[in-house]
Amino acid sequence: MGNIKEEIEKRILILDGAMGTMLQQYDFSEEDFRGERFKDYPSSLQGNNDLLSLTQPEAIAEIHKKYFQAGADIVETNTFSGTTIAMADYNMEGLVYELNFESAKIAKRVADEFTKQNPEKPRFVAGSIGPTNRTASMSPDVNDPGFRAVSFDELRIAYKLQVEALLDGGADILLVETVFDTLNAKAALFAIEEVKEERKIDVPIMLSGTITDASGRTLSGQTAEAFLISISHIPLLSVGFNCALGANLLQPHLEAIASKTDFAISAHPNAGLPNAFGEYDESAEEMADQIEEYLKKDLINIIGGCCGTTPEHISAIVTLAAKYSPRKINTGAL
Repeated sequence: MGNIKEEIEKRILILDGAMGTMLQQYDFSEEDFRGERFKDYPSSLQGNNDLLSLTQPEAIAEIHKKYFQAGADIVETNTFSGTTIAMADYNMEGLVYELNFESAKIAKRVADEFTKQNPEKPRFVAGSIGPTNRTASMSPDVNDPGFRAVSFDELRIAYKLQVEALLDGGADILLVETVFDTLNAKAALFAIEEVKEERKIDVPIMLSGTITDASGRTLSGQTAEAFLISISHIPLLSVGFNCALGANLLQPHLEAIASKTDFAISAHPNAGLPNAFGEYDESAEEMADQIEEYLKKDLINIIGGCCGTTPEHISAIVTLAAKYSPRKINTGAL
């Protein structure tokens, strides 16, 4: 088994592309989401992508396989909404451990197959930890600014269950991603540190925020630099940004943090901005051209894709990244 901290010094590592974009191509029906096990479930289940790890595991494994075939070093587990908080939408809080465990197991099995074929290029599994659908530092009620839909402690407990299941299923890395509220991220990081301490283990942690609009701030109001400062007390493998923006719009925010941290820098931007139908039109070549600017400016250690990206996009990024050296990092800080 390779060591991610060693690999990250050798080359630019490639993260996979979008899980949701790939799942849309299957056009799964309500019945497909339910499978035999949940055919009489009282809630509507269509759209619960995490559930597909239980009801359509072959499809999930196939998507991981396609990303590894495209050249990805790291795939993300199908667990973006894998907390009791997010699963409450489907009345599936009781399934959270199993969803995360099985998702990690599927990804790990595929990763091991590819590592076995080519031990020189070890493949890794990142346990995907999404932001949940609630925010701890802002009120969802415009008439009651003091109200909070979730507490730090509720988030910490929910994240802890997810983290334990991802690790039990075989995740090599934990990826806290699409962070729009740093307080939510801190709850996830706190939960990870708790698990590390209890199990006496060390786990590489990737943290990826999301800049939500042209103001260059997260939803909870932080600039890229403020986001970096507020999480730098945790020993991270990498910090970076994903989602919300295309590659060209993400660049200034990566520049804002790359010169101010010893952590590795990651990015997985969208394939441009969505069109009027919510679809992403940017081709693999167009996206790779924009990402090349990151590489020329020595900004990146880990690069992948978010919404709208496919194995084709990842393949183009792989070809490009092979021509460049990774950004220098102070591994003493890792």
